[in-house]
Amino acid sequence: MTIKRGEGRRLVPLDALGDHEGRDLTPMDTLSADQIYERRWALTVLEEVLARLSDEYRAVGKAALFDRLKKLLTDEPDRPSQAEIADEFGMTENAVKQAFHRLRQRYRELLHDEIAHTVIAPGDVEDELRHLVCRLLA
Repeated sequence: MTIKRGEGRRLVPLDALGDHEGRDLTPMDTLSADQIYERRWALTVLEEVLARLSDEYRAVGKAALFDRLKKLLTDEPDRPSQAEIADEFGMTENAVKQAFHRLRQRYRELLHDEIAHTVIAPGDVEDELRHLVCRLLA
């Protein structure tokens, strides 16, 4: 029986083994502190814009529609289809497409306004927007 069980060698608890293996497989963050700061800033700007957009929809009584449409902005696998949203709200699929188009357009306008508050010259907004996108993709 001892041969089958490791010939008297010391047993290693599975928890300790899992902790050690997990440490070796943890990816190292290759971003510099400046890159991490810029990425967090960019995400904060996007979150602020989304919050402002949410407030606008809530003010006109369309909070539930906003909550469903904003999921279309992501590439997540659990995002609803436009047809599902149409069924849920008793709308046509075309009406949902138009509502989503308006949401995206307003999102862009608010993002443009938010970036305009961070630059000195109005002509720098587009450059800063491109830089923001680069921060997120880096």
